[in-house]
Amino acid sequence: MNQSTESYLLRIFLGESDRADGKPLYEWLVREAKARGLAGATVLRGIMGFGAHTKIIHTFKIERLSEDLPIVIEMVDSQEKIEAFLEFAEQHIHRGIMATVEPIHVRVYREGKAAS
Repeated sequence: MNQSTESYLLRIFLGESDRADGKPLYEWLVREAKARGLAGATVLRGIMGFGAHTKIIHTFKIERLSEDLPIVIEMVDSQEKIEAFLEFAEQHIHRGIMATVEPIHVRVYREGKAAS
């Protein structure tokens, strides 16, 4: 991906307990995104939330550690790559997610080894 380029941000909202191929769905999605060459992905764990198929609000409390906290995955790349990935993901996920896509402007994107 080139620096200072128009790109797209894909956000996928799901639950921590959602699964695909025996793995957490968020892990499966990130691994598939990497395999398809997307520029980057980050998984964020929420402390509270609910979705379309939820009957209760899931929350992190000291008294009760939820096993199904909300997860948001953010992925960035060109519109073509994001749309192709989303089309692939939609064929393999049949319930429990919401995805949004929005145009963004990437100002800095540096490839290479992380500093040690």
